[in-house]
Amino acid sequence: MASTPYLVLRGVVLRETQTKEADKILTVLTAERGRIAVIARGARRKGCKFAAAAQPLVWSEWTLYQKGEWYYANEGTTLELFNGLRGDLEAMALGFYFAELTEAVTSEESPAPELLRHLLNGLYALSALHRPHALVKAAFELKLLCLSGYEPLADGCAYCGCPDPEEPLLDVVQGVLRCRKCGVKESALSMPLCRDSLAALRHIVYGDPKRLYSFTLEGKAMERLAGAAEAFLAAQLERGFRTLDFYKSLQPPDLPAQ
Repeated sequence: MASTPYLVLRGVVLRETQTKEADKILTVLTAERGRIAVIARGARRKGCKFAAAAQPLVWSEWTLYQKGEWYYANEGTTLELFNGLRGDLEAMALGFYFAELTEAVTSEESPAPELLRHLLNGLYALSALHRPHALVKAAFELKLLCLSGYEPLADGCAYCGCPDPEEPLLDVVQGVLRCRKCGVKESALSMPLCRDSLAALRHIVYGDPKRLYSFTLEGKAMERLAGAAEAFLAAQLERGFRTLDFYKSLQPPDLPAQ
């Protein structure tokens, strides 16, 4: 391999596929080349020098060489394990959901610096910020859609133009805000908001990405934002996510009304 040019890339391992006796195929998100597939030979062996770097949800630096369409790992160094995820099953499940979401909106060999930064910030929020999981999940989903070209229009009612819609709803199919009385015939599916959940939505969509998780929301307002975010994502991407199903299976059942 002396004549083979090496490439050094940093990335987050989104997913692993075990193959052969001790190898892995890693799906890695990088800033420069977007999503790439890396063959990590021997990564499942006990003494592999880059076994830790080849785990899902790890931020790693890789020395790679390329043969055809495949990248092969020569060296790997762990940069961040996000240890706070690994002692909390619910946080870990959300981390895998974030990874699956990000994989769904990225392309192979297409630069993705903003999406990589967003994923790193989301994993850090789950690992270290001690913010409510529902808040982090909703903010991650909405901002991911914005970065992927699905930004909702949330500055006012799409029909009457009112900046503070009366009984606001988010039309999750058209991606617009409306008053309850406006656009009834044109709207396919709308999710209810309130003053506080609308303010949080605008903070996520239009605010500083560095302060994405800095807001506070509780109770019904948080439930409305979470419901709108998840419904908007499902309507725009038109698919389900098995990691989301697993995360939901960890949630306590709703108590019956008294």
